[in-house]
Parts: sequence; structure tokens; C-alpha cells
Amino acid sequence: MATIVSVSGSPSAASRTQRLLRHLDARLTAQGHEVIPLDVRNIPAEALLGADFRHPEVVRATALVEQADGVVVGTPVYKAAYSGLLKSLLDLLPQYALAGKTVLPLATGGSVAHVLAIDYALRPVLSSMGAAHIVPGWFTLDTDITVSDDGSLAVAPGSAQALAQVTDQFSTALGGRTTLLAATG
Repeated sequence: MATIVSVSGSPSAASRTQRLLRHLDARLTAQGHEVIPLDVRNIPAEALLGADFRHPEVVRATALVEQADGVVVGTPVYKAAYSGLLKSLLDLLPQYALAGKTVLPLATGGSVAHVLAIDYALRPVLSSMGAAHIVPGWFTLDTDITVSDDGSLAVAPGSAQALAQVTDQFSTALGGRTTLLAATG
């Protein structure tokens, strides 16, 4: 199966975006893929903001993306665009870091007014980085994501179904099996 890097562009440790990605990572893992989480917030700020291409964490992130067959990119939406933290990482990756990769863009936000952020802000930069195939992404409202006191995640049924569909399309594009969890949300 494929190796996937699952990139969270959220600056928050208690991020709904990051939790949603890890939820989808489990689905992809159950479908036979190797999923490697990459939380951009764990890369030192001085390396990101100082454009330190040689910092060990930047080198590691670059190598993970280079070795991956697919990349899931998740971001909260701020001001109708992807996070500045995610932009900092994308700016440090090589120009064609996504060449030959299948990419799944995902976004979370507080208003349906941001639903087009994937297509008008994120998709163009992923395309400019040479992504071979960008599957349809999905925007999830923050109110559709509930985190329980025990840390478990629940996604509203309509969003859960749509996320399962785009995740399975991504898996299929990578040559994965999707029937294993077809009924799981």
C-alpha cells in the first residue's frame, strides 16, 4: 500500500483540524496505508519564520513529503485562506515537492463563508507544487466536530459521510482498498 504524510497546518495543540486528521489517518491505516502524521506546529518557529532550510525538522519534513506517495493537507481557515503556519512550511518545501503525489486537501472553519478556501486558496498552491492528482477535498464546519472530555472525536453524520467519501476517493487514487470501512464514518 501507499505511504501517506498527513500534514496538520493548525497552530493549536487542541485543534479540531489536527484531531480530524488523526481520525482520518486511522481510516487510511485500516485500509492498509502507512500514515505518518506531521504537525507543522511542532517545527520550531525560528526555523519556519527564518526560512532555515537546513534545520533538522525542516529537513525531516521535506524528506517525509519526498518519500510519500500521497499527502493529506489539513488546515483551519483564517481570513478565507489556509493558515500562515501551513504557508510557512509550504514555502520551505522544494518548488515541486508534490510532483507525482496524490493530494487530499481538507479544511475546517467556523462559517460556511469559508467553504471555497480549499478551491481558491489551497488547491492553487498545491497544484503549483506539482501535485499529480488533487482529489476533491472537503470543508468541515467546526460545529460538526465534537471532542469529548476523554479526547474522542465525533463528526456530525453528514460531514462524516462526506469525509469518508473523499478519504476513500483518495485511498482509491493511491491504489488502496476502501470496502473495508465503507460503512464507518
